[in-house]
Amino acid sequence: MTQPTPALVSERAAQRLPRTALLLFCAAYVLPGLFGRDPWRNADLTAFGYMLSLATGGADPLSPTIAGQPADGALLPYWIGALAIKLFGAVLDPALAARLPFALLLVGVLALTWYSSYHLARTEAAQPLPFAFGGEAKPVDYARAIADGALLALVATLGLLQLGHETTPELVQLFGAALFVYAMAASASRAWPSRIAVLVALPVLAASGAPSIGVGFALGGLLVSLRSSYALARGFALWIAVAALLAAALAGALGAWGWRLGRPGSVGQLLQLLVWFAWPAWALAGWTLWRWRRHLAHRHIAVPLAVATAAIVACIAMGGSDRALMLSLPALAVLAAFALPTLQRGVAAAIDWFSVFFFSLGAISVWVIYASLQLGVPAKPAANIARLAPGYPGGFSWPALVAAIAGTIAWLLLVRWRTGRHPPVLWKSLVLPAGGVALCWLLAMTLLLPVLDYARSYRPLVERIALQVPRDACIAAVGLQKAQLAALEVHGGWRVENHAEPPSVGCEFLLTTVRMRAESSSLQRPGWQLLSRERRPTERDEQTAIYRREPPSAR
Repeated sequence: MTQPTPALVSERAAQRLPRTALLLFCAAYVLPGLFGRDPWRNADLTAFGYMLSLATGGADPLSPTIAGQPADGALLPYWIGALAIKLFGAVLDPALAARLPFALLLVGVLALTWYSSYHLARTEAAQPLPFAFGGEAKPVDYARAIADGALLALVATLGLLQLGHETTPELVQLFGAALFVYAMAASASRAWPSRIAVLVALPVLAASGAPSIGVGFALGGLLVSLRSSYALARGFALWIAVAALLAAALAGALGAWGWRLGRPGSVGQLLQLLVWFAWPAWALAGWTLWRWRRHLAHRHIAVPLAVATAAIVACIAMGGSDRALMLSLPALAVLAAFALPTLQRGVAAAIDWFSVFFFSLGAISVWVIYASLQLGVPAKPAANIARLAPGYPGGFSWPALVAAIAGTIAWLLLVRWRTGRHPPVLWKSLVLPAGGVALCWLLAMTLLLPVLDYARSYRPLVERIALQVPRDACIAAVGLQKAQLAALEVHGGWRVENHAEPPSVGCEFLLTTVRMRAESSSLQRPGWQLLSRERRPTERDEQTAIYRREPPSAR
């Protein structure tokens, strides 16, 4: 016997979010951080280093390297970035050129989340209860309102902010995960679009370094499809199996298979990661599972639940990896959207007031720091930045200021609209969380971008190294991380060779990492003369020691 749905939605409540407003939300979320910055340290810079090595023709397409260090099996993202550099690098900065297709991938993730929710909301089991005398939401209007809520829930998640704007393999994996959710969602009504989507999604995951997670998605998808009451969805199981085999073969050909298991963190650490990383989607998703608990086997719950579970299991297996957890966000956003028809008015009001307080406080903080940097009033924030990022030269941009002012005004108008008397539409409770996240990201990537770029880029360190090492020199690197090696090649243009020990012949200069308080006697290396010890402005623990090979007569 089919259980009655917990959703009760009127025709007025199923109004869709105006398309202009929705597009502005997406633009305010995707565009900031795209322009005017270097690749940031660690994964962002490392990935760009591989892309640049491919684009400049200095590496084998099947084995890009940084200082002779080969990449892992995540070759597809590096090919995408390298192709963009080749196409647009002559007119754009290579870092910006590489970033463009990844911004489009983020747009694709947002769009796929919307369409996934739309197709799932159109299924019979997801429909709201009919009213005794009519006036309930029409299926298409209801599905659009649910899809608008899912997109807002995804934009509102805190964990997607930085990782979703990096040029890394994980963003390609996120696109593959969103595409798989769409394939599963559309498989009961759109035969060929869903088949093509799954045949692309799982190989994309495999070619971007996540074949094991793709297998997890496939297993969950097979279970959901085989249990479906839709004949078209049951037949889709065969296409999932074919896609999984293609992905496995591609991963083997690219050498992408590799277990990146880590020591699982404590339950408290994992919960803490989930709480902030997936907020507020996880809370609404939990409410969905409770209110729709008698409908867990139906597609609108089972599809996103299977994908989110596979990604969360991968996160735990990888020692609490936030980059694995990111792959659960589209599915969690879809689950969160189905909480909206059952959300109590008091809970919605609490979300609104928390969002107004939290994000307004965040916006005020950014403006105060900006005023301190530009005007010196108040003085303490600028003094703190001078202490934490010594040598920061300052910076000002009129376009950035105008964009920040426009975003702040839009936030104030949004708050005024939300606190006014308007029809209780489904997506209303997620407007302020999504708008607040977009506002704070916009302000950070406009007003604070110069200081953030100075703090998170390796360019200041490379400029200090360049005072000691000529640009045409060869550098032997010992104990440097891949991001540091990439910085030397990208920002410095040096030929870099990575070694486990200082080489006896070869490069004239040697760079290695030392502790900040290391004694001078411990820095002596036979055959090498210590020239300088440099560090990134915000680094507190390590320095880069620069050596020059002593002439044979001095040894």
